[in-house]
Amino acid sequence: MTANLFDILARSITDPAATAIETLAGEQISYGDLLRRTGQMANALAGLGVAPGDRVAVQVEKSVEAIILYLATVRAGAVFLPLNTGYTPAEIGYFIGDAEPAIFVCDPARAAELAVATESAGARIMTLDARGLGSLTDAADAAPADFATVPRVADDLAALLYTSGTTGRS
Repeated sequence: MTANLFDILARSITDPAATAIETLAGEQISYGDLLRRTGQMANALAGLGVAPGDRVAVQVEKSVEAIILYLATVRAGAVFLPLNTGYTPAEIGYFIGDAEPAIFVCDPARAAELAVATESAGARIMTLDARGLGSLTDAADAAPADFATVPRVADDLAALLYTSGTTGRS
């Protein structure tokens, strides 16, 4: 049995038509849609060269698309690295240099200003905004929905979190 967090969630689904996510605006995403969209996103990540254990750095607004990206990252066996949307290019450069992600996902409006900080560390930039628009969504929309969740073991990383504690940089 896999210890992948996504599989644990998927096994608990009894009705694919039931609501998995409901936004404040009233948008509803069913469990079936969540499975489909995370499968497409996981296929897009794999198509971009993200392998199990790779880090996916993400600096996007809180949104349904961010949740889908998180679940797809875990489903693909990669490590989700959320970064505060208030970080400056210099701060992003530090985190990208330290974590060495395979890709960096940010809002399209910030891609140009963050390109130098991320590309010098070898991370490919993809974009995603709170409405679900961007190069990563374009790649996901073109990808198949079927994706076999990558098996993981209990000690594999699922997320990497930086804090602003007394000994860390943030």
